[in-house]
Amino acid sequence: MEKVNFRTQILSGHLQNHRHATTATICASPCVSYVPPEVSEQPFSFDVASMRKLMDGHNLGDRDWLFNLMVQSELFNPRLRGGKVFVAPDYNQSMEQQREMTMKRIEYLLDRGVFKGWLTGKGPEAEMKKFALLEVIEIFDYALAIKIGVHFLLWGGAIQCFGTKRHHDEWLSATENYLIKGCFAMTELGHGSNVQGIETTATYEANTGEFVINTPFESAQKYWIGVAANHATHAVVFSQLNIDGNNQGVHTFITQIRDENGNIYPNIRIADCGHKIGLNGVDNGRIWFDNLHIPRENLLNSVADVSPDGKYLSAIKDPEQRFAAFLAPLTSGRVAIAVSAVYSAKISLAIAIRYALTRRAFSITANGPELLLLDYPSHQRRLLPLLAKTYAMSFAGNYLKLLYLKRSPQLIKTIHVVSSAFKATLTWHNLRTLQECREACGGQGMKTENRIGQLKGEYDAQPTFEGDNYVLMQQVSKALLAEYVAAKMRNKPFKELGLEHMNRSCPVIPAQLISSTLRNTQFQNDIFCLRERDLLNRFAAEVSQYRAQGESKESAFVVSYQVAEDLGKAFSDRAILQSAIEAENNVTDASLKIILGLLRSLYVLVMLEEDAAFLRYEYLSTDNAAAVRKEVAKLCSEIRPQALALVSSFGIPDAFLSPIAFDWVAANSWSAVEN
Repeated sequence: MEKVNFRTQILSGHLQNHRHATTATICASPCVSYVPPEVSEQPFSFDVASMRKLMDGHNLGDRDWLFNLMVQSELFNPRLRGGKVFVAPDYNQSMEQQREMTMKRIEYLLDRGVFKGWLTGKGPEAEMKKFALLEVIEIFDYALAIKIGVHFLLWGGAIQCFGTKRHHDEWLSATENYLIKGCFAMTELGHGSNVQGIETTATYEANTGEFVINTPFESAQKYWIGVAANHATHAVVFSQLNIDGNNQGVHTFITQIRDENGNIYPNIRIADCGHKIGLNGVDNGRIWFDNLHIPRENLLNSVADVSPDGKYLSAIKDPEQRFAAFLAPLTSGRVAIAVSAVYSAKISLAIAIRYALTRRAFSITANGPELLLLDYPSHQRRLLPLLAKTYAMSFAGNYLKLLYLKRSPQLIKTIHVVSSAFKATLTWHNLRTLQECREACGGQGMKTENRIGQLKGEYDAQPTFEGDNYVLMQQVSKALLAEYVAAKMRNKPFKELGLEHMNRSCPVIPAQLISSTLRNTQFQNDIFCLRERDLLNRFAAEVSQYRAQGESKESAFVVSYQVAEDLGKAFSDRAILQSAIEAENNVTDASLKIILGLLRSLYVLVMLEEDAAFLRYEYLSTDNAAAVRKEVAKLCSEIRPQALALVSSFGIPDAFLSPIAFDWVAANSWSAVEN
């Protein structure tokens, strides 16, 4: 009734004004206008430059240099909208045009030294610079980054990891200078995640000293091979190695597929994978091999070799361990994908939150001003938890890069498990963030120039390539179970994969959770560790039960998938939280610590609220779950005044955002149409 009475009063006022219209002066209604949030919002409570340094972690000068390099060139499609220049790919171009433009941009970056040292540089500084520059390229165009990543991280990484000095000398410098263009021919029509099952064959002929590569079935055609459709001259081909009728498992071979003029080599057929829902700047192709002869020296032989007379040689006798060694280049790819997902989430949040700080809708008082979108608690609840997660995952991405830099035989398992967990968790988060931000921008979110909608298509492949996310999470759970079984059998403490908390007594969660407890770091760490240890115990018990009933180990894993998925998520969330806590502990500035504490608490409590496992397994009572929900709303309202500062800390230049992040009125004005 209150709404009815309110509307009646408004209508009555309109009618009364209409009766006196002949004598009253006609006045224009105030126009909706754009007010920059830098003007309307309160001063920042912390130093944005310091927060950006913490978030990006490294090579800020190199990042800014590359941002400026791209803005300066017409190749990066600069356009004036609302008084500002923005750069982004032109998605109105055809697939063929996008591919050629991607290659032209690579040539531009090459000529300006962007790729110098990416394969020939030594030490952690060179690797971190490569990561930083690739992250900047991803912010502009993920297709461009993918094409570069295939060439350097996959093809180049395979040469580095699987090859020996003769391969390094012949291929690394040529790759870095794009004298050749490489691709990574692993996946097939019939086998993607199950690499051990691939069907391409490489048979050794001792009389000629050559391997013969074949595609024996249609399902064995190499599929989704980035850069293969148009530009690649060489490929690392994953094949089953056959010697005298014995299959030695999956090995890798260098194969030239085109000459210097782009002509496809004899005994090779290449077809296009066609138009995709995103990443059309990448030329994905399909490859068939018909009795292709390659020299014996083209076997990448750091893991295994074949002598001229056909003897198989390897220091790694276990076929499973040999196969694991062949997957090493995928780790760098997973690291890059996980981190790129965080930067994509940053783009969409920066755009959506800036828009929400200037766009108004509805008034809640009679004749009062319309409210900013971000002043609605419901809108805060949509975006600010995603912002808190993105901060936590940004620190996780930095931790993952540093872990990768320390890679050694002793750390291979840890790096594989952490990169698999983070790749899955961070890419899922990115897609959810993109969708929520698209919706939060209303109709403007549908426009390609505003980036978010287009990014959804560009990043939609992330849960699939470099390992299906669900498969990766199952691998995480299997690794945790193996560590659990080994520790129990040895009757020794846990010492790997972050499971050291299992050596301590089981955390006890208070019966009644109050605000101060919910925001306490110890409580937050305890409840995440409690979930992980309980789920690991449950997973071990369930697999053991199925084994006792006669199921094979693999079958027991398959039927225990629900607990396995919960466990993989618990491991990932706990590792992300610990990386966020470590980043926070390394900060000395009090103002940064305060906002980081709020973000950490919001991250944890949103995870408690969203993951049904906390209620399903009774880590939280229903009353405590209600307390968590109430605290989430409070934290959102406390973080709201610093929303602009938090997205400004991402360090993404204005030109790489979109028109609705700034003066969206001017960008959509009639004068903009005329110009």
